[in-house]
Amino acid sequence: MPPRLYQFPWMDADIEAFREQVSRYIRAELAPRLPEWRKQGYIPRTVWRGMGALGFLLPELPAEYGGAGTSPAYQLVLQDELAKAEMPGTLTVHAIVAHYILDYGTAAQKAHWLPKLASGEHLGGIALTEPGHGSDLKALRTAARRDGDDYVVNGSKIFITNGSTASMLAVACRTDGEGARGISLILMETENQPGFKVGSRLEKLGQHASDTAELYFDNVRVPASNILGAVEGQGFAQIMSQLPFERLLIAVPAAAQIERALDHTIAYTKERRMFGGCLFDMQNTRFKLAEMATTAHTVRGFVNDCVQRLVDGTLDNEAAYMAKWWCTEQQCRVTDECLQLFGGYGYMVEYPIARLFADARVQKIYGGANEVMKDLIARSL
Repeated sequence: MPPRLYQFPWMDADIEAFREQVSRYIRAELAPRLPEWRKQGYIPRTVWRGMGALGFLLPELPAEYGGAGTSPAYQLVLQDELAKAEMPGTLTVHAIVAHYILDYGTAAQKAHWLPKLASGEHLGGIALTEPGHGSDLKALRTAARRDGDDYVVNGSKIFITNGSTASMLAVACRTDGEGARGISLILMETENQPGFKVGSRLEKLGQHASDTAELYFDNVRVPASNILGAVEGQGFAQIMSQLPFERLLIAVPAAAQIERALDHTIAYTKERRMFGGCLFDMQNTRFKLAEMATTAHTVRGFVNDCVQRLVDGTLDNEAAYMAKWWCTEQQCRVTDECLQLFGGYGYMVEYPIARLFADARVQKIYGGANEVMKDLIARSL
């Protein structure tokens, strides 16, 4: 494995103790059930209540809302440990919803939603993407029309993580006019909600334990007080301002899964016998592993630097875009090269490397396609 990395100030004894507690819980309570969840295509939302009870879900929230008032690095450590165990991004989306409410919600919205998200009573989802409008959020068509004390929501969403298991959603709606200024985020509960329907749970190439679904809104009535921040037209700005943190929620798991893939591959090549020796002893194998170990080291160093800057309040958008696109590109490249070293066994889904390869591919797509990330970076040059 790569040499020990530089210890940034955010890596203190408290956060390492938190990491160990989270890792122990994931290994004991979640990882053994992951094959079952992959087969059924989702993780029951009640599973997360155990983590909520221990304060693991949203430790960065203020104590008054059920958190521990930690730095955002604690949330990224949680995501790191989940990714190391090959868990899907269920809690990534959950954290993003919570931060929307924490940063932009009214006092009443924070008091109502955040404790339930921190405890796991609610599992959050974000309904942004629509058929025909992926990264082009300004073109969304799901509409919310004001009717007395309610908004009436009509439209559809697709590729929604936690779509069928989330008990609350932040739904991007058009409340007025065209373009970015007409977009608002509306918070809604999903259970026993007339007019709300979950369509197909979508079959995906990878991340089979992650629930991804189509959603439909047919005259769904939501209290007007549920518009995030109580002011129309702020949704686009609210979504965009959270991007540095959200990009790290993707880049950190990329680093973790690169390391996971490399660990599996080193172990396999040292055991696999070929032509009278082990695969690890062949020069091509050793060179490939050396290259990938260097990539793993570089990715982790970049990510850790970004986490420090996030904690310090100095992480700029462009660095976060760079972390998202470059780390996920390396994740896909490394898992592909690792799979190649497994030969035919790498193509068998019973081998973890096959799952890591399939799971990695979407990282270049969601959270803003990598082509969009590069265009955003180029605008600042």
